[in-house]
Amino acid sequence: MFSSLTIGDHQSPVWVPTRRLKLHATLDIASNNRKGIAFADSGAHWQLHRRLAMATFALFKDGDQKLEKIICQEISTLCDMLATHNGQSIDISFPVFVAVTNVISLICFNTSYKNGDPELNIIQNYNEGIIDNLSKDSLVDLVPWLKEKFRSDSITNMLDTLMQAKMNSDNGNAGPDQDSELLSDNHILTTIGDIFGAGVETTTSVVKWTLAFLLHNPQVKKKLYEEIDQNVGFSRTPTISDRNRLLLLEATIREVLRLRPVAPMLIPHKANVDSSIGEFAVDKGTQVIINLWALHHNEKEWHQPDQFMPERFLNPAGTQLISPSVSYLPFGAGPRSCIGEILARQELFLIMAWLLQRFDLEVPDDGQLPSLEGIPKVVFLIDSFKVKIKVRQAWREAQAEGST
Repeated sequence: MFSSLTIGDHQSPVWVPTRRLKLHATLDIASNNRKGIAFADSGAHWQLHRRLAMATFALFKDGDQKLEKIICQEISTLCDMLATHNGQSIDISFPVFVAVTNVISLICFNTSYKNGDPELNIIQNYNEGIIDNLSKDSLVDLVPWLKEKFRSDSITNMLDTLMQAKMNSDNGNAGPDQDSELLSDNHILTTIGDIFGAGVETTTSVVKWTLAFLLHNPQVKKKLYEEIDQNVGFSRTPTISDRNRLLLLEATIREVLRLRPVAPMLIPHKANVDSSIGEFAVDKGTQVIINLWALHHNEKEWHQPDQFMPERFLNPAGTQLISPSVSYLPFGAGPRSCIGEILARQELFLIMAWLLQRFDLEVPDDGQLPSLEGIPKVVFLIDSFKVKIKVRQAWREAQAEGST
């Protein structure tokens, strides 16, 4: 009988003996006893909260709240801040963290923060607690004012969606699946915490990894500048529709997600019935863990898997994105795939497109390149590094011309 099964190959699993009780205890702590979305069992609670979270993202499809508009306004603020460091070598971790945090905060609370706001430190400490040891830090310091902001006649964010469902349940107006016990304050806060935990440090980390690989691969960076100059120019800022034109940038992001997957081990699944994977019998209740690192570095699936090769995601002519292997699951797959995949992909593309359009991103004058070793935790982190920020001359000239 297996207590835990680790999938390291899309064809053959590998059993790794783990301390099952410890794993369960850790997940219980991380999920406030299996509340929220990320670590909850696939029962009525998980189905309800995932559906409500998905309904929130649907609020941001069009109009003034369109997701792209929210992302771009935060990236614009980020770029304005970075421009004040023109010619300097800086660690961009916190500026990117603020931008990504504000996108998530606007989705969840319709609120954003400015540099120096104490809430930013609370969110940062919360995320670091999850990443370091899945500690039981909570968002309680953030939320005394949240209920006061709720308006049932104006559903504009995730908290509104969850609170409306809770009110309907308390008033007996809920659907058959909206049990009031599944919409307690703890359940709601844990779901909000999951969104922050999954959406802030992960995206911030991938942006930093992307910059690091570009500093190590200036020939790719040069091609990206050429691609943006030719397809976007400087008279406007990049949009999501440019993904169809900036194919090398999209391929670069995909390659970074392959080489340095956000979560080297995907969130544990659990067998709900007796089943099998290949020749292995999997008993009901067995924890099944996907070793994403192994999938993404499998020599049978990837040519030179440890090499940074964005072109592997393009056809030979470089005119079309391709899927070179089934062993590519940066956001998981199936019903428990990452709920914020669309958000993350938009953020990553737009952040990198805006940065490359506006700035020369260079190795600092001391020649210190980022380490590509990484820190393997629940999120695969990168050691702190600095990048030299220089406003591009072509961008500066275009802005000067536009203001005359």
